[in-house]
Amino acid sequence: MLLSSSSELKINPWILMVAYCLLIGPFVLNFHMHYPDEIYYRDAAVKMLQNGDYLTTYLGSGELRFKKPILTYWAVFAGFKLFGVNEFGSRIFFLLAGAGTVGLTFLLSKILFADRKIAGLSALIMVANPVLILSSGRSIPDVLLVLTMTLSAVGFVGLLRDGEKAHSKFIWAMYLGLALAFEVKGLPAAALGFLGILVLLFNPWNRVSLKKLFHLPALLLSMAIALFWFVAMWKIHGPTYLNSFLEDQVGIRVASRFLLILQNGLLALLLLLVMFIPWILLIIPSLRQTIKKTWKENPQFFLFAIVWGLAILGMGALTSKFYERYLLPVAPVLAVWIAWIGIKSGVLERIKSLMVASVFFLFMILVLTGVSLWINFGLVGNFWLRLQAGLGVIFLIYAIYTGLKTPEKLPKIISYTLLMIFFLLSSITYHISLPHQGTQAASLIQAENIREPIAFYGNLHAGSKIRMSLGPDYKLIDLPKSQWQAVVTKYQFIILEDRWLEEMDLTVYEVKTASRNWDSKAIPNLLSQIHKAEFEELLEANSKKYYLLRKK
Repeated sequence: MLLSSSSELKINPWILMVAYCLLIGPFVLNFHMHYPDEIYYRDAAVKMLQNGDYLTTYLGSGELRFKKPILTYWAVFAGFKLFGVNEFGSRIFFLLAGAGTVGLTFLLSKILFADRKIAGLSALIMVANPVLILSSGRSIPDVLLVLTMTLSAVGFVGLLRDGEKAHSKFIWAMYLGLALAFEVKGLPAAALGFLGILVLLFNPWNRVSLKKLFHLPALLLSMAIALFWFVAMWKIHGPTYLNSFLEDQVGIRVASRFLLILQNGLLALLLLLVMFIPWILLIIPSLRQTIKKTWKENPQFFLFAIVWGLAILGMGALTSKFYERYLLPVAPVLAVWIAWIGIKSGVLERIKSLMVASVFFLFMILVLTGVSLWINFGLVGNFWLRLQAGLGVIFLIYAIYTGLKTPEKLPKIISYTLLMIFFLLSSITYHISLPHQGTQAASLIQAENIREPIAFYGNLHAGSKIRMSLGPDYKLIDLPKSQWQAVVTKYQFIILEDRWLEEMDLTVYEVKTASRNWDSKAIPNLLSQIHKAEFEELLEANSKKYYLLRKK
């Protein structure tokens, strides 16, 4: 059972990882939410399937794009090859990376402290991290970066613990993790790795010598992995690719204005605290004394966690535009740090505080379950959606019963409740986001037996969904933003966003509706009217449409 009746808090990381996949899988493995940058990796993976070039990355327009290393593209490509060109395939390895991060967080803590309570609480804190959950449903680099950086952190903490006597496996984990992270995101991984190595070399408590770190087999293999794609691109495309990469890594993202740096830094600090709620609030009592105690107990790890935490805040502050996902690479290390302080300060014995946090999150489950029941127990819902709502009711009853009977389980209840929030959300957002534009448009195109290249003009997110749903057997080409009217006449078939339809001479085209999705501005009104007989008319008047145009 997810919440056993035992009176002691015990965490099995494998069960936690499986629960993570099962509970957020319905939300993240479909387009209930869609992040803008996903299109770059998904479109490039479709292009790889079409042309057999697994190293060069392209946009949906056919232009080259070198802003990120190759590993994220390969994760999407592998999903397409194994599970088909669909939303499940595009995101499955990112979900598994999120679950793997939870497992590595447990391992990191267990290596460092050999205390299953600290390890268990570390995993519970990480499994309920909202930024990790959201990133697990985005086919972009961030969740792969945190997975690989956590692998490197396992190596770092092993070396911090054992110093010169550390087993070589920790050196391998550190270097391989950093190499893979570099192939995911580039310079941020290198910066964190450099700072971590400085802590190993110069901390005064348990130093690691340069000779120990100079492990030639691990260094050579890691360098080969880290630089493989960069060397390949230089050989294939010449040095011009590097300009695009460095512009994204340094030029565009690094801010130079003092007020912007200050604003981003404060925002980063605030979000870093928020992403660990309620745990950060629960350790506040006796925090000062506990910090002194933990510092004396393991100063080298304390310093390592602080250095990485400050580094990620600094990197976030220096970006021209800050996103909460930029904080994710160091979240597992900070989760272990918070769990360590929490256990030492007696957080598991603060039953009243844990009860308040549980009640708050269970109230959210109550609201979401009620909304899900209201929407899905009519003609609108299907069996699976009703099952999700029913499981929400069962979980609510079971969590309340367990929390009252065995309050030692409250930390586990808090974490599973946060996972259940996303599980229930998918039964509500299903009606808003699905079937998405790609599914609808692909059905029409296949029914029309169209095999020629198709031009697309409109929101690139919708175009990417259509491109994915059509698969590698079709060519959907994004038109340029400017002077698209001059280019569009070359194509027999066009998919066009509704707001541009009036720009076309419709006397020479046959027009059919390719997709119809809820207009975001009308979502509250549409939800309130979903069971009304006139809902279809209301949806028709308040939907975002794409049209298929065929030359007569």
